[in-house]
Amino acid sequence: MQAPLTLTDVEALAHERLDPHWGAYFAGGAGAERTLRENVEAFGRRKLRQRVLCGIERVSTAATVLGHELALPVVVAPIAYQRMAHPQGEEGMARAASAAGAALCLSAFATAGVADVAAAAPDATRFLQVYVFRDRGVTDELIAQALDVGFSAVFLTVDLPVLGVRDRERRVRWTFPADSLPAVRYAAARGVEGGLDLIDPALDWAYLERLCTSLRVPVVVKGVLEPADALLAAEHGAAGVVVSNHGGRQLDGVGSTLDALPAVVDAVGERLQVFLDGGIRRGTDIAIALALGARGVLAGRTPLWGLAAGGEEGAGTVLELLREELAVALHLTGCRGLRELGLDQVVHASGPGGASSGG
Repeated sequence: MQAPLTLTDVEALAHERLDPHWGAYFAGGAGAERTLRENVEAFGRRKLRQRVLCGIERVSTAATVLGHELALPVVVAPIAYQRMAHPQGEEGMARAASAAGAALCLSAFATAGVADVAAAAPDATRFLQVYVFRDRGVTDELIAQALDVGFSAVFLTVDLPVLGVRDRERRVRWTFPADSLPAVRYAAARGVEGGLDLIDPALDWAYLERLCTSLRVPVVVKGVLEPADALLAAEHGAAGVVVSNHGGRQLDGVGSTLDALPAVVDAVGERLQVFLDGGIRRGTDIAIALALGARGVLAGRTPLWGLAAGGEEGAGTVLELLREELAVALHLTGCRGLRELGLDQVVHASGPGGASSGG
């Protein structure tokens, strides 16, 4: 594909090529989509501070994430059904992430199995996203399969005990056989039937503790918005938390993840690695999130638009645009690397008049 010049170009091209029903699925949020919009708008309320004459020749976007050295502090978020965006699906996304020096978090409802993704991108940093099934033995077996082929962390999604009210999804109809999902097919082979009905709605902190003590890899809790829950995650053995509202797809009306981030960092930032998920649309958004204390970010829709627009090449183009924009933001804020990003680089615009306050 001819390389688009901007991330906005990529999204427009993706929607031209996507089946409109699947485009609505990937783009949509819960209810009136207030939270979906708020995730993006929250970045507009933060302003970067530009510095000059800093004597910087080059900058580095490298970061250490869960023990892995990455060239870009981005984890491609776990998005289901990626082959419906492009036939290369999760394998193409994994290769793009590997080439960009980012990490990939594979959805529990991926359209490619863990072994296929590992074979497609053997050098990629790969994490597994987990929904806990009612039959927890099946979940244990799916995790074991991923660890056996080199997945090196488990991201436990905790904000979907029930499915959010998603108006866009209710208005469209698409057909997708559940047995096209390897995890669902595996569960069915063991006598467990259902799609989202497989998920245990009564998940609790005891399960997290059991998971953390039974695995040899880090467990990250995805779906935390409140500092109290972040503290409980630390107390029950988690290695990290993802400040996430499921991309605005679960409880419409909750606040943005960026607004929730500073309090979570204050509560557990010295004990856990804290990640931000939601609203990442530009490299400058990554800079703002890291300045507010995130170790890295999860980006979902943006790489997905790249995949839809041009497969592996399109996803790679998006990740490279994010890296390029992050590098420019570092240079112009006077930072040689990500560790120099902090509250000094960001102001918060408050009120209709745009008055600013530090932090």
